[in-house]
Amino acid sequence: MPPPVAIVYTVTATLPDAATADEYQGWLGAGHIQAVVAGCAKEACVSRLVDPRTTIEVEARYLFPNRDVFDQYVAKVAPALRGEGIAKFGERVRFTRRVAEVIATA
Repeated sequence: MPPPVAIVYTVTATLPDAATADEYQGWLGAGHIQAVVAGCAKEACVSRLVDPRTTIEVEARYLFPNRDVFDQYVAKVAPALRGEGIAKFGERVRFTRRVAEVIATA
């Protein structure tokens, strides 16, 4: 049986202005990313995209040990966390989400 494949879950927020970006980054660091890790992600990384600089985008990447753990996170933890983000930022922030399988590490 092949080993479980790790999952990278990326959430990109497109923000309308620097003030909203600062508020969003503060919210991520004040407990949101820790809540995703508590929901069984192995690690989290937040970055602000700088190239190309056409829009303000902040990207949060989470590494989950396998698809089953990720699916449990999506079913049990993510709805409340997504709801918090919508309640706080409403239509000001546009979110895109991507899920990828890890195919190589070094």
